[in-house]
Amino acid sequence: MLKKVALANRLCLLLLAILMLVGVNAEAGHLEDIAARGMIRIGTTGDYIPMSYLNPQTGKYEGIDAELSQLIADSLGVKIQYVPTTWPTLAADTQAGKFDIALCGISRNFNRARTMAMSDAYGEGIFGKTILCRAKDAKRFKSLADIDRPEVRVMINPGGTNEKFAHANFKQAQLIVYNDNADIPRQIATGKADIMITETVEAAHYVRMDKRLAAPLKDKPFTRHSCGILMAKGDQEWLNYINFVLAELKMDGTMERLEKKYLK
Repeated sequence: MLKKVALANRLCLLLLAILMLVGVNAEAGHLEDIAARGMIRIGTTGDYIPMSYLNPQTGKYEGIDAELSQLIADSLGVKIQYVPTTWPTLAADTQAGKFDIALCGISRNFNRARTMAMSDAYGEGIFGKTILCRAKDAKRFKSLADIDRPEVRVMINPGGTNEKFAHANFKQAQLIVYNDNADIPRQIATGKADIMITETVEAAHYVRMDKRLAAPLKDKPFTRHSCGILMAKGDQEWLNYINFVLAELKMDGTMERLEKKYLK
């Protein structure tokens, strides 16, 4: 009798293991799903120049991540369906499976890697936290200490690493949360705030576009990081494919060309 019970228990455990394995495989399969629908769903905020920016005049996405998105879609032989997301909802939208991947200048960091899957890096050594200010104030801000003063107004977009950086480093400065990231440089230029916490590549773009602005610490950023393509955990085959595409783009010189075009 005891042997029968033991055998039954082993069979139950074996069946449970099989069901768990089937469940994992059922959740995986982005490659198959994308091929079946003929479309890849790409999440993007569309507010980050020169990474992913929704041009209101053309209604099209522009930037290095827009070109990368198209190259990934071309490699799969499918079309793109952009799925708008925001920095505050990016993680939840990714984990809920609202899109297959997300590209919009997403920093690779430990917090994201613990809860989601991130591709291999691109833009290594290019990205870092810095400031955007008015040109006439360029000599005023030489360090974090110069910024962290009660009279300094720091404007940040919510939900991303810019906000986290500001809260971690500024205890006295006035922090102003502003939802339209792409409009913050104009707010700085017109005197609505003094400092924008941003990335080196974004700061450089706005300085080129508006002579009223400056990025005095662009060449000495407070941090260094790279970007990656974000996706939900659970589909290693899909992550492997995205990393394969990135590796091919680096090998044939495409990634270097795109980085020179948009980031340098």
